[in-house]
Amino acid sequence: MNQMSHVEKRAITLTVNGENHELWVEPRKLLADVLREDCRLTGTHVGCEHGVCGACTVLVDGKPVRSCLTYAIQMEGHEVSTIESVAINGALSPLQQALHEVHGLQCGFCTPGIVMTFEAFLKINSAPSEEEIRDVLSGNLCRCTGYQNIVKAIQQAAAQMRRNADHVAA
Repeated sequence: MNQMSHVEKRAITLTVNGENHELWVEPRKLLADVLREDCRLTGTHVGCEHGVCGACTVLVDGKPVRSCLTYAIQMEGHEVSTIESVAINGALSPLQQALHEVHGLQCGFCTPGIVMTFEAFLKINSAPSEEEIRDVLSGNLCRCTGYQNIVKAIQQAAAQMRRNADHVAA
């Protein structure tokens, strides 16, 4: 028997979207694959498998991470958030709602990665310029939209989030 064909699985606990998942995984199994196959969270898409397209972006401790480049065993002790965590009780987030209203998506393959990237970004920059949006968006490839409506949607979402924050503060 080839020694390389038998890899010992390891027990890990992944905290994904606030829920603990007790799993046995091979040490080299990627987070994207564990999320999709073991946790049955298929909203995280795998595109290029090289970290270039951004479709697999999830948040780890609130920061965007390419799940196709990250080993699942590295995530023990960290909080992983996927696209499934963004809508609360069926209500779309301001960003998801804006993408819908402004037609900032077409096939939708890239959308989860874009949403996760900008859910994090808009928390640290609530009033980004178009240039800042385009700079951050450059890490996410979209083959359908031409990006114009994605940028408009992000601007609309940022404005809505600022109004929501002002309303809460008042």
